Amino acid sequence: MSTLAALKQLYNRDLNKLKEEISLYQHEPALWLTDVNITNPAGNLCLHLVGNLNTFIGVHLGNTDYIRKRDLEFSLRDVPRTELLQKVDDTIRVVESTLDSLSEDKLMEEYPITVFDTRTTKAYMLIHLATHLGYHLGQINYHRRLLDKTA
Repeated sequence: MSTLAALKQLYNRDLNKLKEEISLYQHEPALWLTDVNITNPAGNLCLHLVGNLNTFIGVHLGNTDYIRKRDLEFSLRDVPRTELLQKVDDTIRVVESTLDSLSEDKLMEEYPITVFDTRTTKAYMLIHLATHLGYHLGQINYHRRLLDKTA
Protein backbone atom coordinates (compact mmCIF):
# COMPACT_ATOMS: atom_id res chain seq x y z
CA MET A 1 0.00 0.00 0.00
CA SER A 2 1.31 3.43 -0.88
CA THR A 3 1.74 6.17 1.71
CA LEU A 4 -1.03 8.19 0.08
CA ALA A 5 -3.43 5.22 0.09
CA ALA A 6 -2.64 4.60 3.76
CA LEU A 7 -3.27 8.24 4.63
CA LYS A 8 -6.60 8.20 2.81
CA GLN A 9 -7.63 5.05 4.63
CA LEU A 10 -6.58 6.39 8.06
CA TYR A 11 -8.27 9.77 7.66
CA ASN A 12 -11.45 8.10 6.43
CA ARG A 13 -11.43 5.64 9.32
CA ASP A 14 -10.74 8.20 12.04
CA LEU A 15 -13.05 10.95 10.77
CA ASN A 16 -15.88 8.42 10.54
CA LYS A 17 -14.97 7.24 14.05
CA LEU A 18 -15.22 10.88 15.17
CA LYS A 19 -18.77 10.98 13.80
CA GLU A 20 -19.54 7.73 15.59
CA GLU A 21 -18.17 8.99 18.92
CA ILE A 22 -20.20 12.21 18.72
CA SER A 23 -23.29 10.19 17.78
CA LEU A 24 -22.82 7.75 20.67
CA TYR A 25 -23.46 10.38 23.33
CA GLN A 26 -26.76 9.39 24.92
CA HIS A 27 -27.26 12.87 26.35
CA GLU A 28 -26.40 15.63 23.88
CA PRO A 29 -25.59 18.19 26.64
CA ALA A 30 -22.85 15.84 27.85
CA LEU A 31 -20.84 16.79 24.74
CA TRP A 32 -20.11 20.07 26.54
CA LEU A 33 -19.42 18.83 30.09
CA THR A 34 -16.12 19.56 31.77
CA ASP A 35 -14.64 18.19 34.97
CA VAL A 36 -11.78 19.08 37.27
CA ASN A 37 -9.37 17.03 35.16
CA ILE A 38 -11.20 17.31 31.81
CA THR A 39 -11.21 20.91 30.65
CA ASN A 40 -11.83 20.36 26.93
CA PRO A 41 -15.24 18.82 26.27
CA ALA A 42 -15.87 16.57 23.29
CA GLY A 43 -17.79 19.27 21.43
CA ASN A 44 -14.82 21.63 21.55
CA LEU A 45 -12.38 18.89 20.59
CA CYS A 46 -14.58 18.11 17.60
CA LEU A 47 -14.61 21.79 16.57
CA HIS A 48 -10.84 21.91 17.04
CA LEU A 49 -10.27 18.89 14.80
CA VAL A 50 -12.53 20.35 12.11
CA GLY A 51 -10.71 23.68 12.26
CA ASN A 52 -7.29 22.06 12.29
CA LEU A 53 -7.90 19.77 9.30
CA ASN A 54 -9.72 22.39 7.26
CA THR A 55 -6.80 24.75 7.80
CA PHE A 56 -3.76 22.55 7.38
CA ILE A 57 -5.20 20.22 4.73
CA GLY A 58 -8.02 22.23 3.17
CA VAL A 59 -6.45 25.69 2.99
CA HIS A 60 -2.76 24.88 2.65
CA LEU A 61 -2.98 21.81 0.43
CA GLY A 62 -6.45 21.99 -1.14
CA ASN A 63 -6.61 25.76 -1.68
CA THR A 64 -10.02 26.10 0.00
CA ASP A 65 -11.22 29.43 1.33
CA TYR A 66 -11.82 28.18 4.89
CA ILE A 67 -11.16 30.81 7.55
CA ARG A 68 -10.16 29.39 10.91
CA LYS A 69 -11.37 30.93 14.14
CA ARG A 70 -9.25 28.89 16.54
CA ASP A 71 -10.33 30.73 19.68
CA LEU A 72 -13.95 29.74 19.01
CA GLU A 73 -12.95 26.08 18.69
CA PHE A 74 -12.38 26.11 22.45
CA SER A 75 -14.88 28.73 23.60
CA LEU A 76 -18.09 27.90 21.75
CA ARG A 77 -20.59 25.85 23.71
CA ASP A 78 -23.81 24.03 22.98
CA VAL A 79 -23.35 23.69 19.23
CA PRO A 80 -26.06 21.19 18.25
CA ARG A 81 -24.85 17.65 17.60
CA THR A 82 -26.35 17.78 14.09
CA GLU A 83 -24.18 20.80 13.31
CA LEU A 84 -21.05 19.08 14.67
CA LEU A 85 -21.76 16.03 12.54
CA GLN A 86 -22.33 18.20 9.45
CA LYS A 87 -18.99 19.94 10.06
CA VAL A 88 -17.27 16.55 10.26
CA ASP A 89 -18.99 15.41 7.03
CA ASP A 90 -17.84 18.61 5.32
CA THR A 91 -14.31 18.03 6.61
CA ILE A 92 -14.33 14.46 5.31
CA ARG A 93 -15.14 15.78 1.83
CA VAL A 94 -12.35 18.39 2.01
CA VAL A 95 -9.77 15.87 3.20
CA GLU A 96 -10.81 13.29 0.59
CA SER A 97 -10.77 15.72 -2.31
CA THR A 98 -7.44 17.21 -1.23
CA LEU A 99 -5.77 13.83 -0.80
CA ASP A 100 -7.23 12.73 -4.15
CA SER A 101 -5.48 15.72 -5.75
CA LEU A 102 -2.07 14.66 -4.46
CA SER A 103 0.38 12.11 -5.81
CA GLU A 104 3.11 10.14 -4.06
CA ASP A 105 5.69 12.51 -5.58
CA LYS A 106 3.88 15.58 -4.21
CA LEU A 107 4.02 14.10 -0.69
CA MET A 108 7.78 14.63 -0.70
CA GLU A 109 7.42 18.31 -1.60
CA GLU A 110 7.86 20.95 1.06
CA TYR A 111 4.71 21.85 3.02
CA PRO A 112 3.78 25.42 1.97
CA ILE A 113 4.11 27.05 5.41
CA THR A 114 6.37 26.61 8.41
CA VAL A 115 4.35 25.12 11.25
CA PHE A 116 7.12 23.79 13.47
CA ASP A 117 10.62 25.12 14.03
CA THR A 118 11.76 23.80 10.68
CA ARG A 119 10.26 23.22 7.25
CA THR A 120 8.69 19.81 6.66
CA THR A 121 7.33 17.78 3.78
CA LYS A 122 3.66 17.43 2.96
CA ALA A 123 3.92 13.77 4.00
CA TYR A 124 5.29 14.68 7.42
CA MET A 125 2.53 17.22 7.98
CA LEU A 126 -0.21 14.79 6.88
CA ILE A 127 1.17 12.12 9.22
CA HIS A 128 1.37 14.65 12.05
CA LEU A 129 -2.24 15.72 11.44
CA ALA A 130 -3.39 12.09 11.40
CA THR A 131 -1.73 11.41 14.77
CA HIS A 132 -3.21 14.65 16.16
CA LEU A 133 -6.64 13.46 15.03
CA GLY A 134 -6.09 10.09 16.70
CA TYR A 135 -4.92 11.73 19.94
CA HIS A 136 -8.03 13.88 20.28
CA LEU A 137 -10.28 11.05 19.10
CA GLY A 138 -9.05 9.04 22.09
CA GLN A 139 -9.77 11.97 24.39
CA ILE A 140 -13.32 12.20 23.04
CA ASN A 141 -13.83 8.47 23.60
CA TYR A 142 -12.74 8.76 27.24
CA HIS A 143 -14.80 11.94 27.72
CA ARG A 144 -17.90 10.11 26.50
CA ARG A 145 -17.33 7.06 28.67
CA LEU A 146 -16.58 9.13 31.77
CA LEU A 147 -19.06 12.00 31.54
CA ASP A 148 -21.97 10.97 29.32
CA LYS A 149 -23.57 8.97 32.14
CA THR A 150 -23.67 12.02 34.42
CA ALA A 151 -25.77 14.21 32.16
